[in-house]
Amino acid sequence: MKIAVVGATGLVGTKMLEVLAERNFPVTELVPVASEKSIGKKISFKGKEYEVVGMQTAIDMKPAVALFSAGGNTSLEWAPKFAAAGITVIDNSSAWRMDADKKLVVPEVNASVLTTTDKIIANPNCSTIQLVVVLKPLHDKYKIKRVVVSTYQSVTGTGVKAVTQLMNERKGIEGEMAYKYPIDLNAIPHIDVFLDNGYTKEEMKMTNETKKIMGDNSIQLTATCVRIPTIGGHSESVNIEFENDFDVQEVKDLLAQTPGVVLKDDVANFIYPMPLTAHDKDDTFVGRIRRDETQPNTLNCWVVSDNLRKGAATNAVQIAEVLLEKGFVK
Repeated sequence: MKIAVVGATGLVGTKMLEVLAERNFPVTELVPVASEKSIGKKISFKGKEYEVVGMQTAIDMKPAVALFSAGGNTSLEWAPKFAAAGITVIDNSSAWRMDADKKLVVPEVNASVLTTTDKIIANPNCSTIQLVVVLKPLHDKYKIKRVVVSTYQSVTGTGVKAVTQLMNERKGIEGEMAYKYPIDLNAIPHIDVFLDNGYTKEEMKMTNETKKIMGDNSIQLTATCVRIPTIGGHSESVNIEFENDFDVQEVKDLLAQTPGVVLKDDVANFIYPMPLTAHDKDDTFVGRIRRDETQPNTLNCWVVSDNLRKGAATNAVQIAEVLLEKGFVK
């Protein structure tokens, strides 16, 4: 299958190439696409070199699938042009996520919504993906009423500039700032832009995307999103109120059996998920599972996943795998 990766030289685009290779996706020809300044550069993939091309050249090369990770404005402009040429776009930006006509997909949760006519498919926000993978089996069993989530998000979610800022600060080097404030030895409760309601766009993404992916607008979710100086992945403290009561051990057993979820919950031996646990892994890790003792039918847990992999690149490739398996792309 001829596959295009749009934004192939960026953090997520590079990770998409890694994931495609690792999962042995049947790539017969790679079409790496990037901005004009990168056109002509060479990219190595599975022992072969490919030349980076521009957008229109990529469309003319007629790949079956284009994995987009080049920002929202690029997606808004170019995804429809790729789709019009018969190319299925899986878009990692926020551009199409809440479009009523576009599917927002986490394969373990709602792969069944995909059809052969979907030409632009949205990849959810990284912090939403890891959350819904854990919420889905619990919602099916106990019915979720309300979720309160606080995130502890890696600088890699911002991009190369943020990683450079962190590393410069750790070495005492002055340089370009991705954030308004220092990030090393700090926590910044501000991800994306602030909205009129006082929440950030990131926080509202989690609220709105969760309802769409889970297919249930009755789920109430409120979020506080925080950037911290870690590299390996995003962490989330999650408080879940259910309509029905639960047994804590039953919850652990249920999550342990859930595809894509790894249970790490043995506090007696100090076993719980951390960004170091999740780094370069495709799974979502969950631990610190315990009853909220302040009100009925309520659970606390801690969820960690590599935001560049399951939170972005891996989820996009998994969507492509579903399309291939269903025969929607060839």
